[in-house]
Amino acid sequence: MADEHNPEGSAPPPASGGTAEPAKPSEDSPKVAAPKAAPPKPAAAAHAPPKPPAPMAATPWEGDAPSQLKDRFGGDITEFSSYLGQNFIVAKADAVVPIIEFLKLEADFDYLVDITAVDYPNRPERFELIYILYSYTRNERLRIKTAIAEGARPQTAIHAHVGANWLEREVFDMFGIEFAGHPDMRRILLPEEWQGFPLRKDYSIIQQDDRWVKENLGIESGQ
Repeated sequence: MADEHNPEGSAPPPASGGTAEPAKPSEDSPKVAAPKAAPPKPAAAAHAPPKPPAPMAATPWEGDAPSQLKDRFGGDITEFSSYLGQNFIVAKADAVVPIIEFLKLEADFDYLVDITAVDYPNRPERFELIYILYSYTRNERLRIKTAIAEGARPQTAIHAHVGANWLEREVFDMFGIEFAGHPDMRRILLPEEWQGFPLRKDYSIIQQDDRWVKENLGIESGQ
């Protein structure tokens, strides 16, 4: 007679303090597939060399203002273009100030926003000067670009816009471009004793007047 605590056909309980052996799967039990190994990570792609910048996709600038400028200055303006809704002209250096005066008096471009430059050391005319004008009436900006050679002295624009005084001094301070007729052609950001011009591409920025930095700040230039 089967023990009432151990019905017939059931497995005996484990001994005190012991553990039950895992049941062996029968032939009819479904087989569980072993977990698949994770696929290997792809090797990191080598860094591709930087792509050269795309050429500026400028379009012709047409309308009343460029027509007036063409009639007045002819071949002194070599390009009328627009880029992303911003209009600009390229002019000969000697014509820049007359163009600025004309735009102020005849086309309502009455505010000189900025004067800046770009250094292209390998070009025969090394620097590109950029004048940015604004018309409150038109709510419009216009840039005038001109190329000048090393040592050239473009005419000051202070007779058309008094604010050109400080803007031209900044260009002189950063690039070493002097403006003919300027009443106070000296540095405006850096000390007078500073050697060199920071935005020229002559040398690295950490080589900027190391002597002055050591003598006046007591540190190595570029720290």
